[in-house]
Amino acid sequence: MQQSSVPMAGQSSSVTWECDCLAHRFGNAADNGTRQPRYPTDMTDAEWAAVRPLLPVPGWMRGRGGRPEAYCHRAALDAIRYLVDNGIKWRAMPADFPPWDRVYAFFRRWRDHGLVKEFHDRLRAQVREKAGRDVEPTAGVIDSQSVKADAVVGSDSRGFDGGKLINGRKRHVVVDALGLLLGVMVTAADVGDRAAAQVLLHQVADAHHRLVLVWADGGYTGSLVEHCLATLALVLAIVKRSDDMRGFVVLPKRWIVERLFAHLMRTRRLVRDFERRTTSAEAMVYWSMSLLMTRRLARPRPPQA
Repeated sequence: MQQSSVPMAGQSSSVTWECDCLAHRFGNAADNGTRQPRYPTDMTDAEWAAVRPLLPVPGWMRGRGGRPEAYCHRAALDAIRYLVDNGIKWRAMPADFPPWDRVYAFFRRWRDHGLVKEFHDRLRAQVREKAGRDVEPTAGVIDSQSVKADAVVGSDSRGFDGGKLINGRKRHVVVDALGLLLGVMVTAADVGDRAAAQVLLHQVADAHHRLVLVWADGGYTGSLVEHCLATLALVLAIVKRSDDMRGFVVLPKRWIVERLFAHLMRTRRLVRDFERRTTSAEAMVYWSMSLLMTRRLARPRPPQA
């Protein structure tokens, strides 16, 4: 998106913006105008330049039917980023964004067709390349996080975690050595770590064939170690906490996934689980990480030594 004029002090705040998203170029978004970025979560021009080539092509442009979109893709992305980061309700969407039901329809379409994960994975590949790593990781870390669930979460997808004393849901995640998300699965909080990890590691191993080593804590010991080695050709290395340790101690490799959980807790929509469906909860995690990665891509590349 290019800005054609900048308001100066004492002048009118009206600004003419030209957007180069697919909805403006080939759809009907030009009929609804554009908006001026004003929130901290809005993408900068540098972020948009990095994001725009990675966006999935809409179905109506690939001959799959449907009506051309009537709202700007950049505005829809900014609206979802605003909701995830600030933890608002869908109906509380600020008026300068597209109508909340149109933004939710955009979110739902990306969730149901796996487009949010596709977009997230493309961003992760770009971030890894910028960091000088191979696109496909060879090592990862697995862990889980229990969070309280809102009243809208039904009894079929919530439970009580006796270890954490939390009534809600549990996020099971696998990250690479840089702390970038490789896979996430949301279950009821009473689902065991080993049972969920068996399913999640199958999904991650199928998507990332070069993955050969995964670090985990003591909760993943037992038959899961042999199962991963025999079925997935994956080494599950247990990083245990010593019995003589007192207080907070940074454990090797496990701090990587804990840093991801810290980032999720900074996006207010994820402080509690407000989603009726577990697929929506997983999509919110992908959107939170996408917000983090777009900012990393927009940073200037450090000078080479």
